[in-house]
Amino acid sequence: MSSGRVARVFNRFKKSGPASPLRAGIGASVAATLAAHPRATPIRVEGVQAYRVENFLDAATCARLIARIDAGRRPSTLLSDHPEENFRTSESCDLERWADDIRPVDEGIAALLGQPPEQGETIQGQRYAPGQHFRAHHDYFFETQSYWQKVREQGGQRTWTAMVYLNDVEDGGATWFPQAGFRVAPKRGLLLAWNNMTLDGSPNALTLHEGMPVVRGVKYIITKWFRERSWL
Repeated sequence: MSSGRVARVFNRFKKSGPASPLRAGIGASVAATLAAHPRATPIRVEGVQAYRVENFLDAATCARLIARIDAGRRPSTLLSDHPEENFRTSESCDLERWADDIRPVDEGIAALLGQPPEQGETIQGQRYAPGQHFRAHHDYFFETQSYWQKVREQGGQRTWTAMVYLNDVEDGGATWFPQAGFRVAPKRGLLLAWNNMTLDGSPNALTLHEGMPVVRGVKYIITKWFRERSWL
């Protein structure tokens, strides 16, 4: 995405909701839990709480998840009142949380962040073939969109995102945070987690991020979003 387009998206959504003591408390709790974890490394950028954990998943688990995604993949969708054509061109797959091979991963991510498993959405697997991408977007919900009333009743706002890369990619496919000023290249087993809120619990526009196009190879990831209240 061009720098001009990123700036337009950022400016459009930089005021995206009020402060929230509940979300602020969740942010502080998760950050403290990750800071105390011996393998979690903070990504030191101004204005965003983000961490990475190397080798969160082993090679065998990554391979099983890739097979699950390949078996159940479908075109990815957008939650938006005005979806743009070719904005998200990847394929996705919902991973059933109670399955024997999914539950340990699901609950392991929740434990890493110190969050109740019931506040996490179903893990979503994603596949990016060469040329596929997910243009710059935010993971949090916008209160001005028509879907807000429904998602507010189903767990409320998204707080933290946890993403795990399931394979190395020959070229491309990085996760880019253009406003925060960092990017993360795919690496098998690497978990990336970030707080979608600011310290006061309001949506953080600096978490604008993009799944950059894959140039060579195929990229597989899983993503788990957490809510401010129970999602189940």
